[in-house]
Amino acid sequence: MAFMHFDESIDIIENLEITNYKTEKLYLVDALGYVLAEDIFANHNSPEFPTSAMDGYAIIYEDMTLERLKIASINPAGFALKEEAIGGTCIKTFTGSLMPKGTDTLIPIENVEVDGEDIIIKEEVPQGFSVREVGENYAKGELLIPKGTKIDFPQIGVMASLNISTPLVYEKPIVAILSTGSELLELGETQTNDAQIRSSNNYILEAIVKKYDGIPLQLGCIKDDKKSITKAISDALAKSDIVVTTGGVSVGDFDFVKDVIVELGCDVLFKGVRVKPGQHIMVARKENKFIVGLPGFAYSSTVTALLYLVPLIEKLQQGKCSLQKVKAILKESFTKRTKKAEFTACNISLVYGEYFVDFKGKKVGSSAILTNMLGSCALLVTSEDDIDKAVGDTVQVLVF
Repeated sequence: MAFMHFDESIDIIENLEITNYKTEKLYLVDALGYVLAEDIFANHNSPEFPTSAMDGYAIIYEDMTLERLKIASINPAGFALKEEAIGGTCIKTFTGSLMPKGTDTLIPIENVEVDGEDIIIKEEVPQGFSVREVGENYAKGELLIPKGTKIDFPQIGVMASLNISTPLVYEKPIVAILSTGSELLELGETQTNDAQIRSSNNYILEAIVKKYDGIPLQLGCIKDDKKSITKAISDALAKSDIVVTTGGVSVGDFDFVKDVIVELGCDVLFKGVRVKPGQHIMVARKENKFIVGLPGFAYSSTVTALLYLVPLIEKLQQGKCSLQKVKAILKESFTKRTKKAEFTACNISLVYGEYFVDFKGKKVGSSAILTNMLGSCALLVTSEDDIDKAVGDTVQVLVF
């Protein structure tokens, strides 16, 4: 079987065309963490009128030289004051109050001394001081939040100020999770022979899906039986946007998943990639639904889920992948083990703005060593053509 170059497989994911994005309207605060499916424009100026930015006294700037001004009125926030300032007077004004007609400057309370019904100006301020101009925050018609933005607390605050109670967002994709293997035991299930092992893949995947903006549908473990696997994957496709499986994609006698995916009428986007771990990764499509067949070893399935499943989850909601590559400096040497793209567990630290990596406590062995992901873990990225690295070399690291 010919294996695809890793970069080519990533290009296929990045260039997928989705013909039917699912959207929904959610109550504003419930939209936290969702991706916006519409542009948000300002429907008014903010502020609409000149507004006080502090507690103080609204004046006509030319009256500053008088040093003593009569307090003509009080102007609380939220109060539509009709009184207009005249020369030689001031109006006590509070943070958020509209500036009274005729005034153009605010003297803070700290700059004056109150003497009966007058103020004495102790410290002058420039013209326009502490006055928020019309449109200071945003102007009517301005694009404030573009479509495709992940909604966080600042976006919620801005939309609230625009009286948007139910923004349009992309639905988070439902990801059905299946682990295959007759040797697997669910949490709490009693072990009956030494060949059985506790399943971890389906729980890792559920956590990854939750962390990276999908909605997990946990379907548990399935025995290595083609009929059972066929029914499980078929049912999962009907209930979800993405089906992710672990195990059954290699070349063993009981690796049925790869065959079932084809028999269900799915188009295989790729099967087999020159990547370590996870070379038997398989991604297929049926209309706007996808199947991601991951290897069975825990470390391998975790890494390939980060590389392929996470970007696909984001793709279905026009979001940007949360995983980032950064440059880091090696604190110890690195031996390139294969002529493949490699993703090697490492420890990452940030010191005075620079990332450093080392391999303390990381074991060298099969793709089953999930404990290598513990600690301040990241993945050292090397391409097919990379060679061994020395202490002090700059490398690329995938952080999650």
